[in-house]
Amino acid sequence: MPYATPMDDLADARRHAPATQRNREPILAVLERVLPSSGTVLEISSGTGEHGVFFAPRLAPRQWLPSDPEPLARQSILAWQTAEPSANLHPPLALDARQTSWPVEDPAADLGVDLAQHPITAIVNINMVHIAPWDACLGLMAGAGRLLPEGGVLYLYGPFKQGGQHTAPSNAAFDQSLQAQNPAWGVRDLEAVVAEAEAVGLRCVETVAMPANNLSVVFRA
Repeated sequence: MPYATPMDDLADARRHAPATQRNREPILAVLERVLPSSGTVLEISSGTGEHGVFFAPRLAPRQWLPSDPEPLARQSILAWQTAEPSANLHPPLALDARQTSWPVEDPAADLGVDLAQHPITAIVNINMVHIAPWDACLGLMAGAGRLLPEGGVLYLYGPFKQGGQHTAPSNAAFDQSLQAQNPAWGVRDLEAVVAEAEAVGLRCVETVAMPANNLSVVFRA
């Protein structure tokens, strides 16, 4: 991810995203309240892996299964897990949300977690939708529609436009910087994201204002 940089004081593969330190406690407070009480949480686009090592021990007995399409990100995730292990935290999957079938849908895949015993009951996606092509959001929704059981939760975190407008000048500037890096990136319209979720049978049940003009967006199957 473009915001992730190696940690200067660590001679290993761990990367550090400064925003993680600021947002992990507020995100955890929402997750503790909205996640199903058991099962596996599949994290899509886990980035550095810092969220997973923080959330997993605090959300036990839920299982935490990270994933990322980028090899360097998966190396960082594994390095963080080595430094801060947790019994309910599993190795990252090579998973691109745009895939029409995800590895967790392959009964022969070695996932590190027994999905028969701990089925996927939630999908968490933090700071991806705006730093990825729109196809990644569409793939995320399609995958959530396929995987989540009745009552399952899809949780999104990040900046969103509402009513076609940015919610803060800082978000407008951020949007411009994203599109300068890649025209396929950008802060998304919340209404467009909700419409894609509804198309696969998910309901937006809550939005929560978060630090730095971000939102938590909670969907239920």
